[in-house]
Amino acid sequence: MSDLPARSFGAVAEAYHRGRPAYPREAAAWLVGDQPTTVLELGAGTGKLTRDLVALGHDVHATDPDEAMLEVLRRDLPDVRVSVAGAEEIPAPDASYDVVVSAQAFHWFDLDRALPEIARVLKPGGRLALVWNERDERIPWVRRLGRIIGTQDQLRDPTEAVATSGLFGFVEDTAFKHWQVVQRRTILDLVRSRSNVATLDEEAREAMLAQVLALYDDYGRGMDGMQLPYVARCYRSVVAPRVRPSSAAGEPDRDHHRPDEPTPMETTSDGTNTDMLLIDFR
Repeated sequence: MSDLPARSFGAVAEAYHRGRPAYPREAAAWLVGDQPTTVLELGAGTGKLTRDLVALGHDVHATDPDEAMLEVLRRDLPDVRVSVAGAEEIPAPDASYDVVVSAQAFHWFDLDRALPEIARVLKPGGRLALVWNERDERIPWVRRLGRIIGTQDQLRDPTEAVATSGLFGFVEDTAFKHWQVVQRRTILDLVRSRSNVATLDEEAREAMLAQVLALYDDYGRGMDGMQLPYVARCYRSVVAPRVRPSSAAGEPDRDHHRPDEPTPMETTSDGTNTDMLLIDFR
C-alpha cells in the first residue's frame, strides 16, 4: 500500500472499528469456503472480515501495513497470527496458503508488485478472493449521504487487473445485500474513518460531519438508528499453474523428470554387437 491516503487509517482506527460495516457470513463462506483451510488476509485492518473467517474455522494469518489498525484486531482476536506487512512484500514462503483474501483494500495495492507476490504464496490450485462493501445508493437518503461524503472507495474493476496479469484464471463474481444499523455516533465514525475525510484539515472535516448530522436528524430516527444498505461485491480467481524452470537455457522442461529418474521407454544396449535395444523397466 503505497498511496498516502492508505496510510491515514491508523489515526482513526477506533472510529473505523466502530463505524465500518461488517461482511455477511455467506460472503465470507463464498470467498474462502466453509471448510477449514489456510488463509492469508491482506489489509486486514481492525479485523472486520477476520472475525467471520475465524468463526468459519479457518487458520488465518492477518496482515496490514498499519500497526494501529492491527492493534485493534489483536485486542479482539488475540489468537490470530498477525504481521505488519503490505501486499507488495508478503512475509511467507512460497506455496504457503490455500486462499489469499482482501477486504476493502485491494485498490490500495501496487498491483505490479502485489499480484506476483500473491501468486507466489498461493498453493497450486489456491485462489485470490476480494470483497468490497458498497453503499446501495438507489435509496434517496443514501444517495444524499454519498453526495456529502464522496464517492465509493473502489473505483476500478478488479477483474481486469487480475485476469490480464497472466497469474490467475477466470474471475468469478457475486454479490450479497446486507444492512448496517447506524446511530448518531456510529454514522460520524463511519465518515471519520474514510480516507478522504481523515486527510482533510480540521475545519473542512468538521463542516462535513455537521452536514452528515443534519442529514441524520432530518430523518428523525434519533436513538433508534437507521439502516444503511450495502452490497458486498465478491470476486475470486484460481492461481495459474506455475511454470517450472527450463531444463536448458531457452528450452522449457516439458517432462519434468528428476535427473536420477529414467525417462519413459528409456533404452540400453545389451552389450552385444547387434542393434537390438532392451527396454529398461526399472
